[in-house]
Amino acid sequence: MSGVELAAWSFPILLLLIFVRVPIGLAMLVCGMAGAWMIYGTADPILNQLKQLTYSTFSNYNLSVIPLFLLMGQFAALGGLSQALFKAAEAWIGHRKGGVAMAAVGACAGFGAICGSSLATAATMGQVALPELKRAGYAGGISTATLAAGGTLGILIPPSVVLVIYAILTEQNIAKLFLAAFVPGVLAAIGYVIVIAVYARLKPEEVGSMAPVPMAQRWKATVKVWPVLTIFLVVVGGIYLGYFTPTEGAAVGAFGTGLAAWAAGGLNRKTLVAAVLGTAVATGMIFMIVLGAGVYNTFLALSQLPQEAASLVSGSGLSPMVVLVAILVIYVILGCFMDSLSMILLTIPVFFPVVTALDFGMPPEHFAIWFGILVLIVVEVGLITPPVGMNLFVINSMAKDVPILATYKGVLPFVFSDFIRTAILVAFPVIVTFVL
Repeated sequence: MSGVELAAWSFPILLLLIFVRVPIGLAMLVCGMAGAWMIYGTADPILNQLKQLTYSTFSNYNLSVIPLFLLMGQFAALGGLSQALFKAAEAWIGHRKGGVAMAAVGACAGFGAICGSSLATAATMGQVALPELKRAGYAGGISTATLAAGGTLGILIPPSVVLVIYAILTEQNIAKLFLAAFVPGVLAAIGYVIVIAVYARLKPEEVGSMAPVPMAQRWKATVKVWPVLTIFLVVVGGIYLGYFTPTEGAAVGAFGTGLAAWAAGGLNRKTLVAAVLGTAVATGMIFMIVLGAGVYNTFLALSQLPQEAASLVSGSGLSPMVVLVAILVIYVILGCFMDSLSMILLTIPVFFPVVTALDFGMPPEHFAIWFGILVLIVVEVGLITPPVGMNLFVINSMAKDVPILATYKGVLPFVFSDFIRTAILVAFPVIVTFVL
């Protein structure tokens, strides 16, 4: 059996392991080692390679940004910043029809600016907003769907852990990727607000509202969110303007968020230990996936599959746009049962050489960043696509009185909004690249 055939067979085997609930990092590690063993015919090169790959992977300075961004999210939750964001948005628009749900989307966008994780944003905002939505008279399906969709803003609004990994894999500038992701992230939030507004008109009985809040209380609630805005501007602005590297920016952000949490009374010795342990566990899980993907991608490189795929596609005569759309569809399908980080690590080493061999009429750096933003968007669409979108289950587990079918029905308009936004960004790359 040739190397390309081995690699082709490894994909269904990998998906089967994931389906039977083998941890994704372990599944990729096993498939990569087994495939390399079959190519080499012996285990010695694999073991030597594993030792070198482990060191070279985890000694990468850029990877240290991941635990720092995760720690920012931990401190933000302890400092009550998620609740402050929601209360401020609710104070301004909660009295409008659908306003509380719109406030939840806005709070998700704000929390995503200091979190960098989709699932963490969904889970944190779910704890804050679900009781308020229920109290305001919202139906269960639209409540859970709004928060599941809003959670995807966690990695669209920079900083984003997944974008950091993409930048490392494709050797792109992290600061430019962060800046390029900002407008698509804002468009996503606007699209979700429009969906809620249309839903409120079509099904007013499922969407409630609150009594107007006095202007003095609105400004008081707004003042409480100044740490979020300050941290976001310092971290992202400082990185882009070159005052510090992404890792240094993440360290500054973690320190600033920690100060905000301490000032709010949420950070003490006990909660600090819990935050550090939570960050360590999440970092360990991510790094295990990174290691497994590294071993598996080494096997793919040995098999020559990426090179063969690139040659096959470039010589097929297919339009570059047709190839791009096909890849984006694959990401949506994979997103139904894989997390975003695993998909990026697994597929970028295969797909990126394929698309870079095609002519999209733009400089290589512009294309790499545009492609990364598109991938990031469709990966997140998969997280809210029924029947097994991960964000849907995270939110539904917090609202046990809401049938999962109601969440599925409620999230479909948000998925439709995502597809429209993706089509716009595919048709008009300048929306992403104008900032470069």
